[in-house]
Amino acid sequence: MTVTTPKGFRAGGVAAGLKPTGNPDVALVVNDGPDFTAAGVFTGNRVKAAPVLWSQQVLKGGIVRAVVLNSGGANACTGSQGFRDTHSTAEHVATVLRGGSKPVMIGAGDVAVCSTGLIGELLPMDKLLPGVTAAAKALAYDGGGRAAEAIMTTDTVPKNAVVRRDGWSVGGMAKGAGMLAPALATMLVVLTTDASADNEVLDAALREATRLTFDRIDSDGCMSTNDTVLLLASGASDVQPTPEELTAAVTEVCHDLAQQLIADAEGATKHIAITVEGAASEADAVEVGRVVARNNLVKTALFGNDPNWGRILAAVGTTSAAFEPDRVDVAINGVWICKGGAAAEDRSKVKLDHRDVTITINLREGEMAATIWTTDLSHAYVHENSAYSS
Repeated sequence: MTVTTPKGFRAGGVAAGLKPTGNPDVALVVNDGPDFTAAGVFTGNRVKAAPVLWSQQVLKGGIVRAVVLNSGGANACTGSQGFRDTHSTAEHVATVLRGGSKPVMIGAGDVAVCSTGLIGELLPMDKLLPGVTAAAKALAYDGGGRAAEAIMTTDTVPKNAVVRRDGWSVGGMAKGAGMLAPALATMLVVLTTDASADNEVLDAALREATRLTFDRIDSDGCMSTNDTVLLLASGASDVQPTPEELTAAVTEVCHDLAQQLIADAEGATKHIAITVEGAASEADAVEVGRVVARNNLVKTALFGNDPNWGRILAAVGTTSAAFEPDRVDVAINGVWICKGGAAAEDRSKVKLDHRDVTITINLREGEMAATIWTTDLSHAYVHENSAYSS
């Protein structure tokens, strides 16, 4: 149930010593073809890590034959040396794969690079490059699980997902537990499919999938410098689904991974789904949902099991969405404690002693709706992000 479930992909993960814990920290995913089409979306942060800048260039060629990923260091804000190190990593991947037991005809320009960890420090190349060599030797058709473990940082569990269709499938792995905020993508994600599809179809499928999934989870409002989502197609199934079928399958995998990410968010005690309905436009629904998801007063109230609808309404009022304050309704866990912008059902009816929480906001302006997923703001989140550098 990993990136190696679709035919044509090998993966591996090893410990190279980048993490002081000694846990796995270098992963490699290889597409054995016969197709090598790919698509990618990247962080919207203007401060982009060297691996993002490199991989964006690689994607312009439309072919990705391998993805190398490391945890234990972001290689972000590292200047020209950081970019040279990324280039060297891709060159090393290509060299090792060309000379391996199953030679791959590959150049550095066919290798996407992803990094995650502390911003502002150069990677220890004396450890990373031997780790890449070891990861190449560890490549296996059942190696997706080990690759998913190697990209973890503050994650408590690896994150994998698979969707099977008639004769073809889509697999994926992801990492992320903090800095989960929309930017076309969040965290590091590698998706694979053995379907046949050209670059244009892959790109459209990936962008629609991320728009509805990764772009709508928001644990802490913090946007990373390294966010990358890649979709690789091997064509090994010899099945060419329709663009609609491919988009649906990719979206299903992305939704699964997105929910795993938000469930594992740093310090979270609540998994919160904010659904905005009755909006004049989808953009209005997303804006309102996102503002509520990022509101610290709402998040702390939910951590304290307080169904404080006043904080929700106040957050809605900071948006540019179309609505009349005296028409808005708010429900928490199905109890409509605000009707027409004023108190309604007894708030004591709202039970918040479970992890899953739903907030429904009806703007009464139209027929559009959207859901944003978030978490509460706990003591544990503050501790985790103050007790060490991240």
